[in-house]
Amino acid sequence: MRRLHLAAAVLAVFLPLAVSAAGGKATAAKAPTAPPAPPNITAAMAKGGCKAFAALVAASPDAHSTFQSAGDGGVTAFCPSDDAVRSFMPRYKNLSADGKASLLLFHAVPVYYAPRSLKSNNGVMNTLATDGSANNFNFTVQNEGEQVTIKTDASDHAARVKSTVYDKDPIAIYAVDTVLEPVELFEPADSPAPAPAPAPVADAPKAPKKQARHRPVADAPGPAAEDAAPADQRKNYKKSATSGAPCLPWAAVLPVAVAVAAALA
Repeated sequence: MRRLHLAAAVLAVFLPLAVSAAGGKATAAKAPTAPPAPPNITAAMAKGGCKAFAALVAASPDAHSTFQSAGDGGVTAFCPSDDAVRSFMPRYKNLSADGKASLLLFHAVPVYYAPRSLKSNNGVMNTLATDGSANNFNFTVQNEGEQVTIKTDASDHAARVKSTVYDKDPIAIYAVDTVLEPVELFEPADSPAPAPAPAPVADAPKAPKKQARHRPVADAPGPAAEDAAPADQRKNYKKSATSGAPCLPWAAVLPVAVAVAAALA
């Protein structure tokens, strides 16, 4: 009889403890599990063919932290292809550190847009780079059928959405074929071209220098020949030659005339 009372006493003490422990285990098993951590956005970009853009985001502390924190509340990113980033790098390197961060954040909006939702939206969207009214940093989404394009005021050509890189609420990532250029960092596409510099005025042609006219210098007379006739005789000879009459010296003619006259007398 004592043993029966002793067993009943033991059950009375330990049975509530066992039931309480079992109930605690059941309660712990029903506790909700913690939600999974959001994916690494840059890693998702790299897997989807945007390695160059993902590397730029990872190298910018401000851009990287903003992308990751935006993933908690919902974000849609547009990552340019590797070819587009390579061709844009010379211009990217000329930006300041703040300008680079703003350009990277310009490629995402703080709202989750699934593919179907993105194709049904048209209009202006704010981006992660938007900072009050002073820095708009917005672009325009346009849809034509199944094609989604993104237009900025700094480019004549709209960027085309090529493919879906990642889509799982609250994060969506789409690949685009060109780098998005904010007008806050680059010249507007419709800005007038700078006027060309005036052409240099050509110097007036100089008048040619007048050459001094040199009068011909007569040759100096050479020495007279020893047998040359006097100047008067040369003149008379020339005159007689011209008229055709014989040229006889007066000293020889005078005696002959005197003799003829005496014979006639």
